[in-house]
Amino acid sequence: MRRLKPLILLAFIVLAVTLWNRHASTPSASTGPVASADSSASPHAPDRPAGTDAPAFLPAEAHATLDRIARGGPFEHSQDGSVFGNYEGLLPKQPRGYYHEYTVETPGARNRGARRIITGGTPPVAWYYTDDHYRSFRRFEAGR
Repeated sequence: MRRLKPLILLAFIVLAVTLWNRHASTPSASTGPVASADSSASPHAPDRPAGTDAPAFLPAEAHATLDRIARGGPFEHSQDGSVFGNYEGLLPKQPRGYYHEYTVETPGARNRGARRIITGGTPPVAWYYTDDHYRSFRRFEAGR
């Protein structure tokens, strides 16, 4: 029994971590490939200035990205503003060049990380956020 206790504890830890990761990576309910921002949530993120629209689900770093997009830069990454190909086909079909991608910084990441804002149109009329490197998207409004 003495040898089984560490194995049982290890199995419990592995199970807990697996369940936690599964819960943390589960995308929110969607009405199709693109989930919409929850209309019951506050339309403003807590640290967003009054008069600007950004849903609460966006991380704080996304607000800085939105501000840079609105100003036209400068951007830290050369890929920011480049055409997003929508190769996954999860966003509505549009002609090439319609979508553009922008990095949302990930604290502690040694590279660009997995978080992006995708805009549609020039000037942007459609806004999407992904935190899992294009596996899922959440549409949001970013009117100012």
